[in-house]
Amino acid sequence: MKATPQGRRSSLRSSNMADARLPTLVPCLEVKDRQFDGVVVVTDSISKLTGNLECLKAPLENYGQVDSALEKDVVLVQTDVVPSGRLIFSPTGPLNRDQDDVRSFADATVKGIKRALQAGCKAPLLVRPMDDSFPSADLVATLGALQALYVPLEVREGVPAKAIKAEKLGIWCNDEARVNKGIVINNALEYGRLLTRDIGGSDPERMAAPRVLEYVQEAFRDTDIKVSVVSDKSVIEKEYPLMAAVNRSASFVERHQARLIFLEYDGEGDTDKTIFLVGKGITYDTGGADIKAGGVMAGMHRDKCGAAAVGGFFKILSILKPKGLKARGAMVMVRNSVGSECYVSDEIITSRAGVRVRVGNTDAEGRMVMADVLCKFKEDAVKAVNPQIFTIATLTGHAIRAMGPEYSIILDNGPAKQLRTAQTIQEKGDEYGDPFEISTIRREDYVFASGKSEYEDVLQSNNLPSSATPRGHQFPAAFMIMASGVNKHGKDSDKPIPYSHIDIAGSSGPFPGVPTGAPIVALAATFILPRC
Repeated sequence: MKATPQGRRSSLRSSNMADARLPTLVPCLEVKDRQFDGVVVVTDSISKLTGNLECLKAPLENYGQVDSALEKDVVLVQTDVVPSGRLIFSPTGPLNRDQDDVRSFADATVKGIKRALQAGCKAPLLVRPMDDSFPSADLVATLGALQALYVPLEVREGVPAKAIKAEKLGIWCNDEARVNKGIVINNALEYGRLLTRDIGGSDPERMAAPRVLEYVQEAFRDTDIKVSVVSDKSVIEKEYPLMAAVNRSASFVERHQARLIFLEYDGEGDTDKTIFLVGKGITYDTGGADIKAGGVMAGMHRDKCGAAAVGGFFKILSILKPKGLKARGAMVMVRNSVGSECYVSDEIITSRAGVRVRVGNTDAEGRMVMADVLCKFKEDAVKAVNPQIFTIATLTGHAIRAMGPEYSIILDNGPAKQLRTAQTIQEKGDEYGDPFEISTIRREDYVFASGKSEYEDVLQSNNLPSSATPRGHQFPAAFMIMASGVNKHGKDSDKPIPYSHIDIAGSSGPFPGVPTGAPIVALAATFILPRC
């Protein structure tokens, strides 16, 4: 393993890739501040415009007399009350029904900021009147604004004039100290999401495995994150044979060759928690020999969003630097190419854990490339303080079919279930607008992934798409548990290891469109923010 030493200074730099930076977040006590050129109000009712926001109520009420869209849709009101003359009201809709959640603030803010940009604003002021409905609504609304202001990496590099949509973003408040603390957290979370979107959303050549490594090394230069890489084909074949099988065809094209990127963070003080994150980084998924036919290959550059999320989580670590936490991450960057050297169904490959794996479908490559690294982290976790392991992947279409297009799915093994890992992360996700659904690994999933003959120990996949397979997002978790040897560390073991699999096929974002950065906000809220 070749290590790339990094410095020990914290940095907010994301990368020098086309000068990636966020608009400056500025706390503001007065809506008439002339440094801003538009005011975006996000709330459910203009009746909440009280105190020093009272001046905004009359122009909106007057507008409502001629346009019934007020409080139903985004409207722009021209008024002398604010210096720019631009007053934008973006309603959240109802907030008190059973189905309402904090995402209403993010959704409304995205719409409001986009309307401000259309109006020509370069320095909008976001106003969210105080509301006790949701404790983290301020943070979630600001994240919504930053999502709307994100500029894709290829645009920043190829069209520098469009590299930034707004120079600054004002955050209205009546408590500047509280908002300043929130701004620190918002900046950290958004730099993590920016890195996640850059890697996950960029095209398969711009973020081919070697170029992902270059980006990551630059992103963590002069930070507390240590970056190391395994790139030698012979080492991959020896230590990560399942990953090597997927890499086999791509390995003959230099710019597509695999990179296994390891990230390390050691927080100050005595370690009381160790987390391991393995991210699926399929830079492009052709399906391999089981090629994705019928026009379903488009968008498969997004199959690296799991690895991108691991990188984004470590970016947050590098900024907030939580104490007492040790983290180890792996970004498994491989291209699933088709060609004369590609692996095929029916092959039997012995995993790092010594488990004989029969390939059932080469389009189920993600669970293979993660299983060997999961095994490596399992070996490390046995010696770690209070360990937990996670795999993160855009793994199955079944996840979208089962839970819809906006939700991450989390599945716990026995020790993780005893810790209520899924419930804890779901609660944090609900609070911070990064929602999770909880699924369960059952005995049927272990049976499904078990070998069907004396030739193999486990079966990697069946021959149908996951979306057409009963329990199509559950049994892949059972496969990874068995292929990696994590099943030897269940709740019946003298060394149990909590392990959870997170499927982000639905939550990672739309295509065409911009990735969301899920699930790093919920993970950060669970493991980082309480320590800061």
